[in-house]
Amino acid sequence: MFLGEHEHTIDDKGRLTLPAKLRAPFAGGIVLARGLDKCVNAYTPERWREVSEQELARLDPFSAEGRQFRRYHFTGASESQLDRQGRVPVPAPLARYAGLGREVVVAGVEDHLEIWDREVWRVRADDFEGSAEDVAERLAAAGH
Repeated sequence: MFLGEHEHTIDDKGRLTLPAKLRAPFAGGIVLARGLDKCVNAYTPERWREVSEQELARLDPFSAEGRQFRRYHFTGASESQLDRQGRVPVPAPLARYAGLGREVVVAGVEDHLEIWDREVWRVRADDFEGSAEDVAERLAAAGH
């Protein structure tokens, strides 16, 4: 399980050094992909396959919407390996998509990591931290 938020930087060669305590699950590789909230998601290859199979199985491959989401999902993904220093290259298209600058936040979100531009993360964190109580109340009222 991935937890916490970690401030890091992307070097001049476009590589991100993953926090040491988050590297072990990625020993067999890493898949970077577009996140739905304009961030970059990082998955183990196994989890990437599971997410792809589970989520995309619901889509009709013959519908325009299904085809469009499959393109979004797969063409924005990149497989890689961590180097000896725990660095992973962040492909330029993914960095542009997420608006990543030099300073980033790596956030552990249960089964994957999210990589955010640090300033964008601060704004988003203020939003979700400020609304957490409201969300909890709505879920409680709905019986969850």
